[in-house]
Amino acid sequence: MMGTQVLDKETSDKMSFISFIIPAFAKAYQMNMQVAYRYLKQYGGIDFLQKKWLALHTDHEIWTVRDIYEVC
Repeated sequence: MMGTQVLDKETSDKMSFISFIIPAFAKAYQMNMQVAYRYLKQYGGIDFLQKKWLALHTDHEIWTVRDIYEVC
């Protein structure tokens, strides 16, 4: 039987933010979620989110989505 692991707060917050912003990106650019995720993964958006999430989460989602698009 596998034990349960508890995520630390920072990891949990990062995952919550990324889970929130991918659908916002998909909606802004009229993509479904799978296509948006693949696009972000392929063009460096996911890496950008993982590295800069702490600063990005303080902006309005519109600016964050725009920043991710520019990175990609």
